[in-house]
Amino acid sequence: MAVKEMYAIAPQWKQPAPKEDLEPTEIEFRQVGKCFPAKGKSEAPFAIRNVNFKIRRGEVVSIIGPSGCGKSTILNMGSGLYRPSEGEVFVGGEAVTGPVRKVAFMLQKDLLMPWRSIRRNVELGLEIQGMAKEQRKVIAEDLLNRCHLQGFADHYPFQLSGGMRQRAALARTLAIDPQVLFLDEPFSALDAQTKMILQQDLAQMLYQEKKTALFITHDLVEAIAMSDRLLVMSARPGTIVEEIVVDLPFRENPLERRKLPEIGPLAGRLMELLKVGEDTELH
Repeated sequence: MAVKEMYAIAPQWKQPAPKEDLEPTEIEFRQVGKCFPAKGKSEAPFAIRNVNFKIRRGEVVSIIGPSGCGKSTILNMGSGLYRPSEGEVFVGGEAVTGPVRKVAFMLQKDLLMPWRSIRRNVELGLEIQGMAKEQRKVIAEDLLNRCHLQGFADHYPFQLSGGMRQRAALARTLAIDPQVLFLDEPFSALDAQTKMILQQDLAQMLYQEKKTALFITHDLVEAIAMSDRLLVMSARPGTIVEEIVVDLPFRENPLERRKLPEIGPLAGRLMELLKVGEDTELH
C-alpha cells in the first residue's frame, strides 16, 4: 500500500493545507544527488538522489529519516562543504559553490578549543572576520548572558558540564549573526532535562531573530516541537518521501507545544513512515 494511501484511512491525523509563502526562499535544493566514488573507481552508489525542497526565510524545518539516508550530506552541501554530484543548491538565492558566509553549522559535539576561554571560543568566528577586540567582547558577553552562562566567560571548557559547553557552542554559532543555521543533532548527547532547556533557548532565539534553520534529529518529538515543517527521507539513496506541515502553535515555546494533544498522533505517523522506509530497505 502506498504511503499516502495508507494514511488516507487513518482519521486521527489530518494534514493541514500548506500556508501561503509570505517570505522569500532562503534554501533550495533542485534535483540534488550526491555520490562518493571510492579511490580508483569512477562510479559509486548515490547517498542521496532527486532531493527537492524549499525553505522560506525565518522557517525552521527538520529532516528525519533512517540512519545512513544522507541527512548530514544535505547539510554539508547546503553549507558548501560538499558539491552536489548532480543538481543545484541555493542559499539566499545564490548557487552554492563553496563555503557560505551567511551559514553557521552546529554539531552534536561542542568542538570548543580547550586552550581558549569560553569567551574567546565564542569570539572565534568574529576574530576570523577581523572584528576589533572590544566589539568582539561585547557581542560574546551578550550571547553568554542570553545562553545562561553569566560568570563563566573566563572559564575553560574542561571546567564546564556537557550542557554548559553546548550552550557555549550555541553562543559561538550565533555570534557571527548567521541568517541560516544548519543543526546536526545538536542536543543528542545531552540528558533529557538539559536537552529540553536548550531546545527552549534555541527556539526562542530563532523565533525572535527570524533565523532560518535546517535541523537534523532522530528525536521525533523534538522535531515536532521545534519545527514549522518536517521532511521525511527514505532509506539510501535518500530522497524526500513526505513533507508534513506542523500547523501547531508555540513554535517559539517547545515546552508548551509538547503538551498539545496533537503531538502523539503526529509522532505516531512519523514512526509509521520511518517503518515503511526500513521495510523498503530490507526487501
